[in-house]
Amino acid sequence: MSDLIEDVENTVTVAPDGMSEVGAARTGVRRRPLRVALALLASLGVTAVAVAAATGAFGGSDTEGTESGAASGPVKTATVQRTDLTRTDTLDGTLGYGDPTPVQAAGQGVLTWLPSAGDTVKRGQPVYRLNEQEVPLLYGATPLYRTLDVDAEGRDVEVLEKNLAALGYTGFTVDDTYTEGTADAVRDWQEDLGKEETGTVGAGDAVVAPGARRVAEVQGTLGGQGGGTVLTWTGTVRTVTVELDVKDEDLVSGDDTKATVKLPDGSTVEAEVTEVGTAVTAAAGTDDGQSSGAAAEPTVPVTLTVNDQQKLGRYQAAPVDVDFEAETRKNVLAVPVEALVALREGGYAVEQVTATGSEYLAVDTGLFAGGMVEISGAGVTEGLKVGVPK
Repeated sequence: MSDLIEDVENTVTVAPDGMSEVGAARTGVRRRPLRVALALLASLGVTAVAVAAATGAFGGSDTEGTESGAASGPVKTATVQRTDLTRTDTLDGTLGYGDPTPVQAAGQGVLTWLPSAGDTVKRGQPVYRLNEQEVPLLYGATPLYRTLDVDAEGRDVEVLEKNLAALGYTGFTVDDTYTEGTADAVRDWQEDLGKEETGTVGAGDAVVAPGARRVAEVQGTLGGQGGGTVLTWTGTVRTVTVELDVKDEDLVSGDDTKATVKLPDGSTVEAEVTEVGTAVTAAAGTDDGQSSGAAAEPTVPVTLTVNDQQKLGRYQAAPVDVDFEAETRKNVLAVPVEALVALREGGYAVEQVTATGSEYLAVDTGLFAGGMVEISGAGVTEGLKVGVPK
């Protein structure tokens, strides 16, 4: 940063002492050191252009100031606008299907069928086959962890009955009690799956997940033994994840927080924050991949959902930029950043342009956003014409 400030200082001409002191005294604006002012402009990529001639506002003869302003007026002008300004923070994100979770092959036997990476598995479809017996996917939040038979009660019973009903089986009431009607529906389901019609359901007879799954990686092998991890899978909707520094957590603290995602091809799509995780501190690594023992800054995992999936194109996984709205100022006076003039002792001015010449008005600056800057000060009004230096 010091090199950058030095480069800017070498290219900036500052107002003569007499000029800036008088102009500053007129308006009574708050002082900033020149180095701070230049650093701020440098960080925004702005070249500060200083006062080139004295005017009545900054000392010297009124006649001389008017003639100089009229003879060497600004190359172009802009007007002070009343508008809303929004500053955005751009963070690194990752487009993908989220973190994969493993699927264990319950029970003993030989794996006789496996899906392929990228396949989508829906309710009732096989996740894998063990000894040629299909193990289907059911939707829910409670896994099948025991043998279910008549008179069993619990959330796992309700999960089973909801899925049977969704698959078209009838003759029972969807609740948390396993009845004779449930057992009859299970027999019909087992017949369709080509299984023995026992009317009972065991812990390894189905895999439960929140919804349709996309196979991320197949780890089992045909002919291999069950009992371990056979595959990993994710959700089927592409999302964007961001590791947010804890100090920036206020960016996602509001309800219905939205952001703009920039894809590798330059196109953008709107996204909404749907999940904010818990802060995690990772151990810092070394060049050889080993942990150095020093903890890195804590981050918060943030998930954003893109409702219009078609706008994501064919990207399945990619690095992206995510723009969060960091701060908004409504109904403020603003000018292009290039209209600012840096004062030697710190602070800024704008060059008011009139039909007879120009005059420098010292200003206070507020929010910088989108190439505009919020300004205020004596004489600064909406519609005021100001110069934009070279």
